[in-house]
Amino acid sequence: MSGFPGGTAVSIVTVYDWPTVDGQAGGSPHFHTASTEGYVVTGGTGAVETLSSNGYERRDLARGTVLWFTPGTVHRLVNLSGDLQLVVVMQNAGIPEAGDAVFTFPDEVLNDPEAYNAAATAPGAPGLTHEQRGEATRARRDLAIEGYLALRERVEKEGPDAMKPVWDQAARIVADRTATWRRLWADGPKAQADATGAHLDALAGADAAHLCDAHVASAGDAEGKWGMCGRLETWDLRP
Repeated sequence: MSGFPGGTAVSIVTVYDWPTVDGQAGGSPHFHTASTEGYVVTGGTGAVETLSSNGYERRDLARGTVLWFTPGTVHRLVNLSGDLQLVVVMQNAGIPEAGDAVFTFPDEVLNDPEAYNAAATAPGAPGLTHEQRGEATRARRDLAIEGYLALRERVEKEGPDAMKPVWDQAARIVADRTATWRRLWADGPKAQADATGAHLDALAGADAAHLCDAHVASAGDAEGKWGMCGRLETWDLRP
């Protein structure tokens, strides 16, 4: 049984409507270190603020907007209508769930591995009530916003070069996770690409043997989670 096309992950995100210190509502700014992320907006209106090699940018979001960003792009979703919802397509299914993302916490947290791990831990400890999980998620978001606003100010003053220390720190944070990521990549996206190559070789020789394994797969029910940007509906789409 093959995994979801392209070794990607798909989730539905209902963006948080909690206000932040700068008066905007939304989730936790962060960036991915190995995976490209794509948005397909399905409802509501909002914006995504980004920090990248292009500096600071802000793009409007409305139903039908499709955009994506590469590893290292800090992104912050802003919920303007209160009901912003999107489908997220994530490269390298399994790798983001294995710690691919780095939050934009203040420098003193990013530079302290124990403090970073404590602040970044997902609010899913057993025994927490729904309200407590929400409070923990907001606390994590607020810390990421604090660091993000300071970083955005530096980028606007100094240009994209101000991102380099954050990217360097992120690489140090995730360095010991890459052995696990490599196995996930080999079993997922790489395996699917290799299979396509084998199919093309077979078809070039008029060999249809792989078509005899045609089948339909279903992901089953979604799992609800407290995500970085909003409430998530996710599926395990790996083979």
